[in-house]
Amino acid sequence: MVVQLSERIKAMEYYEIFRKKFETFNELRKSMSEEDAYEKMLEGYPERQRKSLGPFIDNSTLADGFTKAIPIYAEIGMDLAVADISNNNIDAAIEIQRKCPYLEMAKEYGVENPCHIVCDMDIEATNRAFPDMTVRYIARQTQGDSVCAHIYQRPKRV
Repeated sequence: MVVQLSERIKAMEYYEIFRKKFETFNELRKSMSEEDAYEKMLEGYPERQRKSLGPFIDNSTLADGFTKAIPIYAEIGMDLAVADISNNNIDAAIEIQRKCPYLEMAKEYGVENPCHIVCDMDIEATNRAFPDMTVRYIARQTQGDSVCAHIYQRPKRV
């Protein structure tokens, strides 16, 4: 998950954004299926993702772009590491989250799997925003892994 903050949002403000996300998802689930609520929340997300992630990765490798975002993640309470795994004409990076501040927050809203509301949406929005790139999970703390990790891949740009 990469976020460009046009104005530096303090961690507490960012937590409020995610609290609102969980609240909204809960409200939508009362009037529609979980799948429909998920799609409703995705409306406009790919465009926002393109706008926020693009400046980091459009003119650099994925690893370099995500590395530039590490200080932003730190400001919002995340502990991110990036590994460049480019190979065979594929620009690729693994994004590793050692700490997720949303695991406990989600439970407050009856959301057992915050990955669905936070990272799954982020991944889906990224895949829709960047058709030449694929993103997927390779580890999840909610499934007992020590970290959350996502692999990002796209053709190398010459």
